[in-house]
Amino acid sequence: MLKYFYLLVFISIGISAQQTSWFPEGLNIQPFTANFLEPKAGFSYLLSKSELRLDIGTSKDIFLITDNDKSLSLGADFFTYTRLRGEKEFHFPVDAIDYLFGINAGYRIITSDFEFGARFRLSHISAHFVDGHFDTKSLSWRDGRQPRVYSREFFEFFPYIRKDGLRAYLGLTYLFNSSPSIFGKGIYQIGFDYYLIDLFSDFITPFAAYDLKVIKIDKYSGSNIFSIGFKFGKFNSKGFSLIFSYFSGKSIHGEYFDVNEKYSTFGFNMDL
Repeated sequence: MLKYFYLLVFISIGISAQQTSWFPEGLNIQPFTANFLEPKAGFSYLLSKSELRLDIGTSKDIFLITDNDKSLSLGADFFTYTRLRGEKEFHFPVDAIDYLFGINAGYRIITSDFEFGARFRLSHISAHFVDGHFDTKSLSWRDGRQPRVYSREFFEFFPYIRKDGLRAYLGLTYLFNSSPSIFGKGIYQIGFDYYLIDLFSDFITPFAAYDLKVIKIDKYSGSNIFSIGFKFGKFNSKGFSLIFSYFSGKSIHGEYFDVNEKYSTFGFNMDL
């Protein structure tokens, strides 16, 4: 499958390698704010469930080729996102954890009015129950949910267009391998993020974002994430964010992939 990734490397769509940077600062393609599978380093408190989600992840461009208004990048992704239960005495047993790693490529064109681009990723994701999901008093798995094999390998393609602080995108994911095998091959997304640039200052930027994901698990269903918050730091650079989000749809955690959930969260994220 890596041949498709290498093909993208060599098709630079008109870029002559005027400047090549190894491990450049920042990312060529900024994370899509409301898309869940993005690099995060922070936590979210599930307001109605007394649970926490801890995210530890990063994406890094390995090298960047630029030529005037065009840029091509190659990078890598490493994420974990963890579900923790809240208990007395400030204890947070780990219920479930998901891992993602992969490689990515991004292409971007900036004109006087718009920014166009696309991101491609090849990734693996797997999920696991942890000791916090085991009830030591009854010596059984909580809620009768025993560990099950969950993994998927996929291609992901996200084209987008941006004007000023508004960016709209589409997402297409193709699962070429998955366990269990009840998932449909395609995942379809549409969304946007809107940063109110210079409303207050370069340092504080309010934002709103939405993502709709349609996935097939026996039948098609939609998952929604709506987020609002404040980014401290320039909207397209490093900083940190305070975020309020609403989620509805199939669980984001692989061990709960067939569970429908609705909840709101308040969280903190370092934009690395």
